[in-house]
Amino acid sequence: MKKFLRLRIELILLGSISLLACGQKNYDEKLASLYKNSVPLMRPTTLDSLQQQTTNIVLLDTRAPEEYNVSHLPEAQLIDYDSFDIDQLSRLSKEDTVVVYCSVGYRSERVGEAMKEAGFRHVYNLYGGIFQWKNEHKEIINSQNQPTDSVHTYNRNWSKWLKSGVKIY
Repeated sequence: MKKFLRLRIELILLGSISLLACGQKNYDEKLASLYKNSVPLMRPTTLDSLQQQTTNIVLLDTRAPEEYNVSHLPEAQLIDYDSFDIDQLSRLSKEDTVVVYCSVGYRSERVGEAMKEAGFRHVYNLYGGIFQWKNEHKEIINSQNQPTDSVHTYNRNWSKWLKSGVKIY
């Protein structure tokens, strides 16, 4: 009986892992269809490691203010995609390492393109945006700089890609 129960648990776990992998594959396929690959991608684990080694990384959140206020990556500065102007970045050196992000990476890639065109040399787009960051259980904070699990998911259609955290519309 114990053997049967253990086998059943193992099969359930294996099935769960397969479903999670399939979900990630579908998400990766969705991202591949959105990205033009015009800005190098940086994975959340890479960004997390770099942040532990240096504080010289500029994070730019390209979402709308209402999205940013729900949650954002610690130390991220808001650069609203809808009102973005390259002159907003005049305080940055074109040699700074800059990581741009949005919900999944589409809007941030457009901002990254404008930055590269303006001469910024070390611009990266966060792979999967704040959704992937949170899906990997990395810290996000709210407008009061307090840790939160809430993520503004842009709209209900996009919310299916957020697997970890509280979905806010």
